[in-house]
Amino acid sequence: MDTDPGVDDAQAIAFAIAHPEIELLGLTTVFGNAQIDVTTRNALTVLEEFGRSDIPVAKGAAQPLQISRFPAPDFVHGDDGMGGLYLEPPKQQEINETAAEFIVRVANEQHGELSLIAVGPLTNIAQALVLDPELPNKVTALVVMGGTVDAIGNVSPVAEANFINDPHAADAVCSADWPLSIVGLDVTMKIAFTDSLFKKLQKKAGKVGDFLWRSSRFYVDFYSSLSQKISDERACAMHDASALVYLVQPDYFTNVSGPACVAKSGPAMGQLLLDRTKESYLLPYWEGRPNVSVAMQVDGQAVLDCFVNTLIDFN
Repeated sequence: MDTDPGVDDAQAIAFAIAHPEIELLGLTTVFGNAQIDVTTRNALTVLEEFGRSDIPVAKGAAQPLQISRFPAPDFVHGDDGMGGLYLEPPKQQEINETAAEFIVRVANEQHGELSLIAVGPLTNIAQALVLDPELPNKVTALVVMGGTVDAIGNVSPVAEANFINDPHAADAVCSADWPLSIVGLDVTMKIAFTDSLFKKLQKKAGKVGDFLWRSSRFYVDFYSSLSQKISDERACAMHDASALVYLVQPDYFTNVSGPACVAKSGPAMGQLLLDRTKESYLLPYWEGRPNVSVAMQVDGQAVLDCFVNTLIDFN
């Protein structure tokens, strides 16, 4: 999993550890919800909190491929990236290998049986693609949490945070012929992770459930301050963990496919542009690009039930 922890990243990591059909081989970190030193520290700390400090962490990109890095959204995740918990420093350290190198090595070691899940800016994935242009043929799936087609963006009116943080990387990933599925705001903003569910996890999912409750307080406060509420109850959107649920339960989602590109500059920077017409007369921006599968509808209750029950059963 390529990740920028991040409150919702911790939720995704918890699910990846708990689900019986997932073997989490490693975390690679990227800037995004916080600076790279913070996201790497958080990845190590979260694994220790969840009792899995044996899982390796490889430190990745500190900045985008070409644009200047945006300020970290401390008003969403807290200035520590973990909802203001200010956790003790981790006992473990990252491995002596870059994120891109780790991704390429593990993909080759797994002989086509690796699923790659990216829930942060796509810089590490793009860099891995440069290191090994055959990488798309060596993974079973690439599931990306990012982008928006029809839903309103969460950083600009048309752009989602992970894609706008490195639009050149996002566009490079969309241009390669992966088994690529995108789980973006079109579905994640329809999945309201309510305080009732966080309370249920705190009560029934042991130490992990308690951690998710405590780390979510700042995050839920942010969502509750927005003018457009996602639920009548206090809640946050379930972004990153939805990509993990998609990996094991894709039938909960309804997808649309077509060639895609990502706007790399201007007021539309970061916008995911999906060609749903496939007409030959269109301008050439999508020409020669492979089809990308984008989740557009979701059974939100099924996703939430899967997440909550997985963590409770694991405990």
